[in-house]
Amino acid sequence: MFAAKNFLFAGGPIRILGAAYLVVAGGGGGGKSAATGRGGGGGAGGYLLSSGVTFVSNTLYTITVGAGGTGGYLGNGSNSSITGFTAAVGGGGGGTGTNSPDQRDGQNGGSGGGAADFAGSGIAGLGTSGQGNNGGTGVDVPPAYGAGGGGGASATGANGTSSKGGDGGNGTASSITGSSVTYAGGGGGATYSTSGTVGAGGSGGGGAGGSFGSSTAGVSGTAGRGGGGGGGTDTTNAGNGGSGIVVISYPDTYPNAASTTGSPTFANTGGFKIYTWTGSGSITF
Repeated sequence: MFAAKNFLFAGGPIRILGAAYLVVAGGGGGGKSAATGRGGGGGAGGYLLSSGVTFVSNTLYTITVGAGGTGGYLGNGSNSSITGFTAAVGGGGGGTGTNSPDQRDGQNGGSGGGAADFAGSGIAGLGTSGQGNNGGTGVDVPPAYGAGGGGGASATGANGTSSKGGDGGNGTASSITGSSVTYAGGGGGATYSTSGTVGAGGSGGGGAGGSFGSSTAGVSGTAGRGGGGGGGTDTTNAGNGGSGIVVISYPDTYPNAASTTGSPTFANTGGFKIYTWTGSGSITF
């Protein structure tokens, strides 16, 4: 590692130009119904990718990596951020089918959670502008009674139908780490009968929904991708949301960072130095 003095010019700090960052928040947990009903898929964590960013040497930047939300009830994911820049918003938890209307709604977040299957009362969660998309709605129509899928970074969660739960919205691919990886997919909605099909998780770490008829639990979102968890039912668990990630990349004409915390991985490839955090920490250039 280079010492901090390698970033000094004429006795003062310098600007590190041409940098980029990726910030993905924790995905929302899928909804689990407390009474007869099927839960919506969790929304993906907010997705922020920015290039042409400038960092300053001798400055501590705190990195926060959001945890995924807990599958069940109102399980929003946690925010991820780099100090001095806009935070990515945690994904919205999936809607839950119960006898209380406010417990049937998908939650707002980076991407919104899908609605549970109650007809006319379940509201899909809304995504945050520039970070994600809305969840899908659910239907109270046999045999599947499909709940809505959670929104993803690049697509809205699909609506549930009489034959299946809604698929989670697809995420977005980025090559900031040196290879293409898709992040922030929404969770799939749950279904009722064995003749119904569970909602698939969106590309980018979304978990598939569960099924009452086959006693299948919702699948958790992928850690480090910010995927939403799959919805559960009144007899099966919902999946947890996947944790987020933070990546900083800058031209390799600049020295290595003076210090880091949080044990980020480091790569020097394609003309860029790349630090990746899957847990909270910091960096000083």
